[in-house]
Amino acid sequence: MSSQATIQTEEAEQLTLQILQHLFQDHLPESVGVRLWNGSRWPDDSPRAVTIVLNHPGALRAMFLPGSELGLGEAYIYDDFDIEGEIEAVFQLADILSEATSGWVDKLRIGSELLRLPSGDGKHNPRRGRARLSGGQHSVDRDRQAVTYHYDVSNDFYQLWLDRNLVYSCAYFESPVENIDSAQERKLDYLCRKMRLQPGQRLLDIGCGWGGLVIHAAKHYGVRATGITLSQPQADLANKRIQAAGLSDLCSVDVRDYRQVNDPEGYDALVSVGMFEHVGAVMLPVYFQKAYSLLKPGSVFLNHGIASRATDEPEKGPTFSDTYVFPDGELVPINVTLHAAEESGFEVRDVESLREHYALTLRQWVQRLEAHHDTALKFVDEPTYRVWRLFMSGSAHGFTDGRLNLYQSLLVKPAENGDSRLPLTRRDWY
Repeated sequence: MSSQATIQTEEAEQLTLQILQHLFQDHLPESVGVRLWNGSRWPDDSPRAVTIVLNHPGALRAMFLPGSELGLGEAYIYDDFDIEGEIEAVFQLADILSEATSGWVDKLRIGSELLRLPSGDGKHNPRRGRARLSGGQHSVDRDRQAVTYHYDVSNDFYQLWLDRNLVYSCAYFESPVENIDSAQERKLDYLCRKMRLQPGQRLLDIGCGWGGLVIHAAKHYGVRATGITLSQPQADLANKRIQAAGLSDLCSVDVRDYRQVNDPEGYDALVSVGMFEHVGAVMLPVYFQKAYSLLKPGSVFLNHGIASRATDEPEKGPTFSDTYVFPDGELVPINVTLHAAEESGFEVRDVESLREHYALTLRQWVQRLEAHHDTALKFVDEPTYRVWRLFMSGSAHGFTDGRLNLYQSLLVKPAENGDSRLPLTRRDWY
């Protein structure tokens, strides 16, 4: 390295430390520390639960100059910086950073400081780039593109860190230390009990994933279950699992959009678990009207989905999730969901929040993903691995602080005389 380059690097180090002090000062959580590209540490050399590693002299520029959540996320997935240790703790810094740059004077000053740092080479050649969808938003074809972008990454990748039933939605825990396998098994059974399934009934699972629920319902409750998904690899693996379980006469999984389901016989129960986030606010009337039309009178629809908080302002500009995780995904407050359901003719009979359960679920997923890092790189590239590590950790933080919630809503299509055909108590659920 030339003497001039050494001087520039030393200047970058001093400027980086100056910016860190400016941004975080005395507000840095005790669990978080920073390590620079040359091994020096900030704010001190004390061991920390989580360490933000700046991989080159221009790392802070790449992280903060875009001034957006998306820019910060891209700096992580493209290795401008790394996160060692308990990644969820890093998300505490987001609010601190927002407060530190709330005034336009501060933003201008920090921006000018960041511009003095060297820029990176900008050469990103990931296997998985930004989502680029075509067609009308929430059209059948575009929704298929959005779903396949997320779910067609690799069945092998998901199998590394999901439970043995491949359930990619909130588990139901009896205690915070319960393992993910038993908590997901309990969730599947809880769903079946909430729907009060009986042998011989017909069940439709909208957005069935790898078939965990249809297999459980057919095996333990004797129903005839059909699952639908927009992912061909999901359907292929689901049907292999159904065949291996000896349940091909009771259940199957098809590649189909919910708007394309037409069954004059009607279903005794409908369930949607973790698919609702893909529907879109403008499509809620269509979604619930379709579900209503598919049900027999006196039957139930159990809708399980993530909700935003009604008091929060919508995000401005493209988010990391919309760009790299769930393109076209939309979260709405629970009151918006229930209003649309009621306007479609449903009677709302029960609403339960499982917010804390989803935080526990996500933390176990992240731990299992991190434990299989090297194996995961056989199926996906490093940026893709980092996308999942980042969004699942951030989601865990969101469910913990209440910005995200998870609701199970039990809806009934009443019979003509108003009979809900439901028992007077929920005793059978528990």
